[in-house]
Amino acid sequence: ENILFTHRGLSGPGVLQASSYWKEGDALVVDLLPDQSEADLLFEHHSSAKELASILDQKLPRRFAVEWCASLGGSKPANRYSRKDLEEIAYGLHHWTIRPSGTEGFGKAEVTMGGVDTDDLSSKTMEARTVPGLYFVGECVDVTGWLGGYNFQWAWSSGWVAGQYV
Repeated sequence: ENILFTHRGLSGPGVLQASSYWKEGDALVVDLLPDQSEADLLFEHHSSAKELASILDQKLPRRFAVEWCASLGGSKPANRYSRKDLEEIAYGLHHWTIRPSGTEGFGKAEVTMGGVDTDDLSSKTMEARTVPGLYFVGECVDVTGWLGGYNFQWAWSSGWVAGQYV
């Protein structure tokens, strides 16, 4: 899934999907060049005098490429890096490890988790096992779908199922 670099942090489908599983304090490992084998992009330019940041900004946002190179001690021409250096840089690009500092909170949330445990409900009726006549559907049930309408479908389907028995 794609990741969007915003002025407030990371977003986009990849981040939203990962947020369903991420626990505060956990690190995330991101492949910044998933369509590129480990070092191909860098080795293509190994004999070039082109700056590393200029090579990386073909695939990554320019400001990110510049900052990435700054974290390595600055950008220099590709032909000034050893093969081992390029392999290490490529590994870092395919295994970028970040530790998110948090979220923007519930008010801005697009992904939520929690709710009534599905084990506490009849899957045939959505009725609470311990309180006859009490039904739970949609987002109040602990069911999380992927992006793309699955949560809407769950809401409609669980509502329809419960409606057959009310």
